[in-house]
Amino acid sequence: MKPNATSSGPVRVRVAPSPTGDPHVGTAYQALFNYAFARSRSGRFILRIEDTDQARSSRDYEDAILESLRWLGLGWDEGPDVGGPHAPYRQSERTEIYREHVRQLVEAGHAYRCFCTRERLERMRAENAGKKQFSGYDRHCRAVQPEESSRRAASGEPFVVRMKVPASGECVMWDLLRGEIRKEWETVDDQVLLKSDGFPTYHLANVVDDHLMGISHVIRGEEWISSLPKHLLLYECFSWEPPVFCHLPLLRNNDATRSKLSKRKNPTSIRYYRRAGFLPEALVNFLGLMGGMSGPDEKFTLSEFVSRFRLEEVTLGGPVFDIQKLRWLNGRYIREDYDAPRLRQALETWALSPDTIERIVPLVQPRLETLSDWGYLTAFFFADAVPLDPAKLQFKGKTARGAARSGEAPAQGEDAGGERGALAARALAVRRAPDVHDLGDRGTLPRTGRKDRPAAARRDPPLLRPHHRRRGGAAALPVDGDSRVGPRSRAAAPRHRRAGRLSRAQARGVGENL
Repeated sequence: MKPNATSSGPVRVRVAPSPTGDPHVGTAYQALFNYAFARSRSGRFILRIEDTDQARSSRDYEDAILESLRWLGLGWDEGPDVGGPHAPYRQSERTEIYREHVRQLVEAGHAYRCFCTRERLERMRAENAGKKQFSGYDRHCRAVQPEESSRRAASGEPFVVRMKVPASGECVMWDLLRGEIRKEWETVDDQVLLKSDGFPTYHLANVVDDHLMGISHVIRGEEWISSLPKHLLLYECFSWEPPVFCHLPLLRNNDATRSKLSKRKNPTSIRYYRRAGFLPEALVNFLGLMGGMSGPDEKFTLSEFVSRFRLEEVTLGGPVFDIQKLRWLNGRYIREDYDAPRLRQALETWALSPDTIERIVPLVQPRLETLSDWGYLTAFFFADAVPLDPAKLQFKGKTARGAARSGEAPAQGEDAGGERGALAARALAVRRAPDVHDLGDRGTLPRTGRKDRPAAARRDPPLLRPHHRRRGGAAALPVDGDSRVGPRSRAAAPRHRRAGRLSRAQARGVGENL
């Protein structure tokens, strides 16, 4: 298999997010580097929506992705909204294309139907795990003859289509940042290409679309390196020239282990940072620094980043997503680039728009006695961190463990401001979140930092939701004396599935882990 180290044609790159959740800063990070590479080479930047996961994909999330990338200034030349010569740009609208290519692979003997049931696959994995063997598919259905396979498929028996991976030998790959990479074929699974619902997996759709759309360079996260042999094999099966591959280092948490950026430890939604008052130019600048871009100053514009961008010079050391540094950089933009009129306009757009005021007024009006009460009652809507007094988290003399299991907060003698107290109190917020109206003061505290109950806190309005995830459930309460709530808190917990709600299993898990 010939690795491709260069591309002689025009530069065409793409970012291909899945609309299965809030737009992730990792998507913005990859979009920025693809955008910069295309613009620096007079190429084309394509936005493709990979929505083949029908159970989780949502058009609302797709709209959020488009809105967020536009907010960051990362416009595209071709995409689902602007069209282009290779439309459609949603994978859910290209299913017939994928099925035709799967048919070609099956007929050529490069793929086969697999009729194994879920129960058989589970037994196989359990047996392999017990023997400490390769956990991939055992290729049982490779032995099914083509005639029998066609007959069983025609009779309506459910099946998936798997690719035939060589049983031995070595795959030689080439990455723009890492050079040559080798992997033994015996460690590569017979990947599912077409699911039983007729939709393709990422691996098939990705390769087919990249080829048909003329993608010259695939710039994506390093988590896909392990899948590169499968993708290169598909290019070989179709007799297509593969693009140049470049796998970017993953964003990392600012913790002791430099773990992969996770919503358990940091806000990861682009919309969170927008609603928390971060500037798009600051966030783009910060993400640009993640590639190790050097220069006389860490502050630079998007156009300056493009003019200095060299993809082959991206550093492989895991870039740390340090929110404190992002705040510092954001502050520089506010102080250095925003005069009074521009700052006033930014504040009006962010917090004082008529729509925002209209939504807040009915929530706080029942508590207003003077107009000056407005600031006190609404402050928590706009802060990314709210003050929290650990002394207010002491209820009914319960221990931390007992408080969590009974739905109460920790007792006074249990170091309510320490780690165990914080975990117990957070468990309270998580376990009781489905019953927000029953939480009383204990439900208001993680949201507002106060024990009184503004109407806004009781009703949990949509405006509160971006911040609520960092208060009522995710990083809701302080650890080791940190009395702030928000992205700078050191505590972290699973994000709500919906604002204000967690599954019972997730809630139990927090309490049981105390």
